[in-house]
Amino acid sequence: MRKRRLKSLLKRLHDLRNQKRITRDSLLMKLGAAQKDAGKAFGLMIITLPEAGQPINEDTFHWRINRAKYRQTYRREGRYLLRSNLPPDNPATLWEYYIQLTEIEEAFRNLKGDLAICLIHHQNESRIEAHIFIAFLSYCLHVTLKQRCKQQASGLTPRSVLEQLKAMQMIDVIIPTVDGGWLTMPRYTHPDKAQQLLLAKLNLVLPPQPPPKITRKQFESSCGEDL
Repeated sequence: MRKRRLKSLLKRLHDLRNQKRITRDSLLMKLGAAQKDAGKAFGLMIITLPEAGQPINEDTFHWRINRAKYRQTYRREGRYLLRSNLPPDNPATLWEYYIQLTEIEEAFRNLKGDLAICLIHHQNESRIEAHIFIAFLSYCLHVTLKQRCKQQASGLTPRSVLEQLKAMQMIDVIIPTVDGGWLTMPRYTHPDKAQQLLLAKLNLVLPPQPPPKITRKQFESSCGEDL
């Protein structure tokens, strides 16, 4: 990416110098746009600009690559530079703290992304505590699923597992009986082949279907004519 941006910047500089009737002010404005497009690659160039009133040609407007800075940038590519006020006795401790920071940031991304936990304005303290408890419990389950994926199938992520399994639903099948009651059968939908393979890969076994329940007319009066 650095080489591509540097090559594009050099081409842009040549185009600017070859433009006819370009003024110094216009040149500075176009250089500002070129600097925005080039990003950090612009800092690798040493550019000589014309003075006020001078014509724009090879003598007044030229450039070269800062080889010392380019060499330093090349050597630092793919490396982290961490600055801290910790003593330099054990650099591994600084790296462990940095990894903890990335894990905390990932936890917030999971809470807002995969778990879709959003802001809710509660009116009393008990509901606030319940909200925090449910959010923390869901995150614990998310971490457990992440560890299960790491152990059983390293190529899977909690997000991909949730995307596959969210098609399974829990429904209540309600059937009227001859004596005026209602037969309620809670059921989860049968997993398809992809979901079965995923469950087998994670070594997960679905619980048995819940037993049916029979209710009397009070259920009918509470539900109304919608049933």
